[in-house]
Amino acid sequence: MKHSVDRILTTHVGSLPRSKAVTDVVFGRERGDVIDSAAFESVIRHAVTDVVARQRQAHVDVVSDGEMSKISYATYIKDRLTGFDGDSSRDPPADLEDYPQFLAKLAKSGGTPAYRRPRCVGEIRPKDAHPLQDDIVWFDEALSNAAARHDAPIEAFMNSASPGVIALFQPNEHYPSHERYLEAIAEAMRAEYEAIVAAGYVLQIDAPDLGLGGHTLFKRRPPEEYRKLAELHVEVLNHALRNCPTDRLRMHICWGNYEGPHHHDVPMDVVLPIALKAKPQALLFEASNPRHAHEWTCFRDTHIPDEKILIPGVLDSVTNFIEHPLLVAERIERFASFVGRERVIAGTDCGFSTFAGFGVIDPDIVYAKLASMAEGARIASSRLWTARH
Repeated sequence: MKHSVDRILTTHVGSLPRSKAVTDVVFGRERGDVIDSAAFESVIRHAVTDVVARQRQAHVDVVSDGEMSKISYATYIKDRLTGFDGDSSRDPPADLEDYPQFLAKLAKSGGTPAYRRPRCVGEIRPKDAHPLQDDIVWFDEALSNAAARHDAPIEAFMNSASPGVIALFQPNEHYPSHERYLEAIAEAMRAEYEAIVAAGYVLQIDAPDLGLGGHTLFKRRPPEEYRKLAELHVEVLNHALRNCPTDRLRMHICWGNYEGPHHHDVPMDVVLPIALKAKPQALLFEASNPRHAHEWTCFRDTHIPDEKILIPGVLDSVTNFIEHPLLVAERIERFASFVGRERVIAGTDCGFSTFAGFGVIDPDIVYAKLASMAEGARIASSRLWTARH
């Protein structure tokens, strides 16, 4: 994994806005409509090429494919693994339950994404590797196109769901225990994890279960049980990653990519010691939104192992404000002050389009925010590297 050696590098969490053409074909497939394979491939291929180009235009250094082919970052696995079918009822996060009028307003206004969340109803094992192989081919082509324009990114990453977040979104109706369910998911996902690394990408594990799980999956459990279950999620994840080099791995944690009260979020000082036990070298986390911006002190006051890289969110992913570059620089410098400039990469709080066709930020503003992040990183780099000399 590339470090911020000569300057602060920039990246983001992964998902980026999909066009109407993309949402039409991915939801068409979701509904079971007859979608011509060549037409689907053409739409996604062009979308991936465009999204890589737009990231580079915004001066993002470490880019993704925008998760163009996926409806969501966790439910896409139903097309790649056996054992999942049907749909499941929605259980709102604890913070939204406390404000039922706001919850109803979100649902009525289309503020909650509509997509199928299958249940686990049978044995889980790898089913179809073609969707991942297609993603790799389309991403390789997009990166080659960027290189041909002499605008190649410094590095590329690809997202994959953690066993814990898969269990969070897809209820278990087959395995005798949560632990057995997690283990089955992890072993089935191992092939995807290893294939992404083998393709030459940095593998990003999306693990919101470590934060979001506290007020969703574990919301009716006492805090000590949350800690025990979160530790189990990390243990199972590490086993699934046993054949992947640590320095080709990064992990994202968050408390849910939605604008809401978030007053039941598990504090970072509880989440961080657990997250640091995960194998991935780099940790991406929320550090900008009003509920978690103050928690930079948890990192200051915690021993961060020397090999770890921090990727704090310096952009809020649920607001159309374009953060000022000077604020971005300030946020970067804050983390660099206690782990060193080489161990900080600028990132975002979460993805900008966690679910296809759903996103509160205007697509053009997304890229303006990313460009502001790049400018803020340039300012921070100038200050940090000048200060060293």
